[in-house]
This record gives sequence, C-alpha cells and structure tokens, in this order.
Amino acid sequence: MDRLNPDSSLLLVVDVQDRLLGAMAPDAATRLLENVDILLDAARVLGVKVIATEQYPKGLGPTVAPIAARFPALGVTPMAKLDFDAMSDPNVARAVHHSEARNIILVGMEAHVCVFQTARELARRGYATHVVADAVLSRTEANRDAGLRLCEHAGATVTVAEAVVFDWLRRAGSDAFKQISKRIR
Repeated sequence: MDRLNPDSSLLLVVDVQDRLLGAMAPDAATRLLENVDILLDAARVLGVKVIATEQYPKGLGPTVAPIAARFPALGVTPMAKLDFDAMSDPNVARAVHHSEARNIILVGMEAHVCVFQTARELARRGYATHVVADAVLSRTEANRDAGLRLCEHAGATVTVAEAVVFDWLRRAGSDAFKQISKRIR
C-alpha cells in the first residue's frame, strides 16, 4: 500500500444529504459530519481535490448545510446522480478521471448502497480506494458494518479520518500540520 499523497488523492463525498442524514442515528450523524468536515478542511489546506455527489436531490434534498458551506472554498459543485454507483454517472466518472488521482478517499452515505457500489467500481477500475469508516453511515449499524465488509471484499482499504489526514501530512511541524492538528485534538 502506497502513502496517501495530497497530489495523487481525491476526496469523494457521496450523498451527504438532508433527508438521508435525518434518517441516521443522531450520534452517528454528528460523528460523520465532524469527520467529513475535518477531511474537507485538510483537503483545503493541502490542496487535495474534492468531488461531491447528490443522489436524486429532488427527493433527498441537497448536501447538508455544514458540509455544503465548505464547498465554495474548494471549488466544488455537487453533481446530481441517479445511479447508486457514482462511477456509473458519466459526469462523475469523467471528473474522477480528469482529477488524475490514483487514491480515492470515499466518505458518505449509505455504506451498504452508494458507498459500497462506488467503492467496488473504483477498485474494479484500478483506483486505490480508501473507505473512511468513521465518515460513512447507513440507517442501521448492521448495514454500515456489512457495507464496510463489502467494500473491503471488493478491494477497498477501510481506514479512518485521522489515518488519512496524518498520511497526507506525512510529518509534524509544518504550517499545515499546525492548522490541521488543531481540528483533531
């Protein structure tokens, strides 16, 4: 497994939307929002590319406000999709391809549906796929756990937000480390 370098990474935020998040356990939803926010902040500081999707936004609503508020500084406009596998949407697949990233960091909802199907397709296409366990959710913990196992079985690496951030940082002492480490304490 290679180190996660900011230059070769892409953070893919899958379907962190109002109506989906409202169906999640409140404590788990809070944890997801905190960890996605940390990853977005680290992406901003380190120059990691970010893409976001929204599953049928007409029915499930937009990306939740705290996450959507981060997007302008990152140059992100969420892409609407109908396919559960984000890579089946030609616009998403094109954006991932044009990012020239080798490592895809995957967060969002639901772990056993859109996250799993996207992770499976990313791995099939040869991307080093990293699913952030503390930044993915399903309506039930059993479905989340099954989704993580399915992602791993499909070839993805299951990780956590702090592991991703510190791998991107590589070492302590830099200005980036000082900015980002404050968020993790």
